[in-house]
Amino acid sequence: AAPTSPPLPDSFELALKELESIVDSMEKGNLDLDPSLAAYQRGMELLKFCQDKLAAAEEKIRVFDQATFSELKPGNNDLPDVE
Repeated sequence: AAPTSPPLPDSFELALKELESIVDSMEKGNLDLDPSLAAYQRGMELLKFCQDKLAAAEEKIRVFDQATFSELKPGNNDLPDVE
């Protein structure tokens, strides 16, 4: 049976930190072949996780921007509340 990967981190920042650590170890050549392959697989999982988090954040920003711009249409003198 193939070993299972550890669960993904709870946040983008933790995933990025783990990914940076994996890249650092691989660049230094500190890993043998099998651990290197496992690290590569884990790195790809973390990379996808980070990309998905960034895409979700970009979508939230896009939705927020669209809502803000619709409130700022000509003739609408009420500015949105910004906190």
